[in-house]
Amino acid sequence: MGELSGKDYRNLLEPLAEELNAMHRWLQHKGHRLVILFEGRDTAGKGGAIEAFTDCLNPRSCRVVALTKPTERERTQWYFQRYIEHLPAAGEIALFDRSWYNRAGVERVMGFCTEDEYQQFLVDCPAFERMLVKSGILLYKYWFGCDQKLQEERLAERIDDPVKRWKISPIDLAAREKYREYTLARDEMFKHTHISEAPWTMVDMNHQKRGRLNMVRHLLDALPDHEIALESMQLQALKSAPKKESYPKSIPVAKARY
Repeated sequence: MGELSGKDYRNLLEPLAEELNAMHRWLQHKGHRLVILFEGRDTAGKGGAIEAFTDCLNPRSCRVVALTKPTERERTQWYFQRYIEHLPAAGEIALFDRSWYNRAGVERVMGFCTEDEYQQFLVDCPAFERMLVKSGILLYKYWFGCDQKLQEERLAERIDDPVKRWKISPIDLAAREKYREYTLARDEMFKHTHISEAPWTMVDMNHQKRGRLNMVRHLLDALPDHEIALESMQLQALKSAPKKESYPKSIPVAKARY
C-alpha cells in the first residue's frame, strides 16, 4: 500500500478525532490519567502522530512533554525525577515526545551515559512503570520505525526546507551511520521493559499518514469502553442585534495584505 492522499487521510482521521474527544470526555468524567510515550527513529513521524491528538483535543488538559537535555542540576537528580513533574492529573493526557527511554536509546548509542547508568535503568524502569500503573495511570508506549532509506530521504527534505530545518540537530546527523546500533539498543530495551503492565507497541511509519491512523486506532481499541455522550447544548438567540467589531484609532491594525 502506498501513502494516502491528504484528502483521504483527513476523511479517515475525522471519525478518529471524534472518538478521541469522546475518550477525553471519558477520562475527565472518570478522573483517569493517561500517559502516552512516543519513541522511535529520527524522522519516523512521532511529531505528526502527536499532532493527530493535539489538533483535536483541549490543550489545557492534553499536553505535550518534550524536554531538552538535562541541566547540570538535573544530572545530579534521580534519573526519573525530571519526568515525574510532567505526569498528568485527573482527566489529563500527557504526550511524551521522547521520554525516560532516552537512556536506553540515544544515550546508550551515542555514549552519553555510563554502562552502570544504563544497566541500572534497565532494572529501575520496569519497577518505575509498575508504580505508575499501580497508582492508576494508563500508560501506553509506542515505538515508531521506518526504513533507513526513507530516513535518509526525510533528513534530506528537512535540510532543504527552511521550515523544517529546526527538526534536525547535530545528534541526528551524527546518528545517521548508527541505524543498526539503534536497532540493537531498541531490541535490548524491549527485552527488559516490554512488561505486561506496560507493553510496547511498534508502529510502521514507512507510510506516515497510515502509521498515524493505525497508532490512534490501536490506542482507542486498547482503552476501556469510553463512550460518553455530549451534553445537550443550544445557543439561545441574542437579546439584541449582533454588533460589529470596533477598532480604536489609537491602536494600529495589521495591514490587510491577503
